[in-house]
Amino acid sequence: MTEIIALAAERRDRAGKGAARATRRAGRIPAVIYGDGKEPILISLEPRSFSKVLHREGFFAKLLDITIDGETHRTLPRDVQLHPVSDAPLHADFMRVSAKTRITVGVPVHFINHEKAPGLKRGGILNIVRHDLELICTADNIPDAITVDLEGYDIGDSIHISAVTLPEGTRSAITDRDFTIASIAAPSAVREEAREAAAASAEAPAAVAAAAAAPAAAASGGEDKKEKK
Repeated sequence: MTEIIALAAERRDRAGKGAARATRRAGRIPAVIYGDGKEPILISLEPRSFSKVLHREGFFAKLLDITIDGETHRTLPRDVQLHPVSDAPLHADFMRVSAKTRITVGVPVHFINHEKAPGLKRGGILNIVRHDLELICTADNIPDAITVDLEGYDIGDSIHISAVTLPEGTRSAITDRDFTIASIAAPSAVREEAREAAAASAEAPAAVAAAAAAPAAAASGGEDKKEKK
């Protein structure tokens, strides 16, 4: 199960852009807790402690126990607005969840056994198409990460979702195709050799045809000279 992180907050009294700006001027981050059929709660967060949580891997798949005035709300981060220049958090949205709440979350992908992949041992490059996977699961069953085993994969191979064992109780949010998670691409040197070989193969028939045409052209030229005499 995913890690549950504790976070302290203070209650805000007013909503609206003006109130949010006032909260930021006071050195705190405005936020809201909503969902589970209850009234939204306006809160503010301490920037330093929230930033530490925000920059952890898989933040949007982490459960947060937010405590306000002694009452704890189990939540899942749903949105964070960032400053366009500094990337400092400007506002955050949290959704209340219970143990059985079914949610869609992006779970980080971890790759293992790099040393057992023939393609990587030969100098291939791991091309990661998806750094996280959208999964559907219950709030009490969010995986910390999805592990993808690279053992046995060679240059030119692709790893699809069908090759990955998902934790029990979870399923991919994408069900209409066997999408690619990663592939092993040829290194630049190998690609250049392949291009040169292909170019040489294309030039060979032309060279053979030119060589075959040369004697015929020479013979034709000789006959022309005889006719002139």
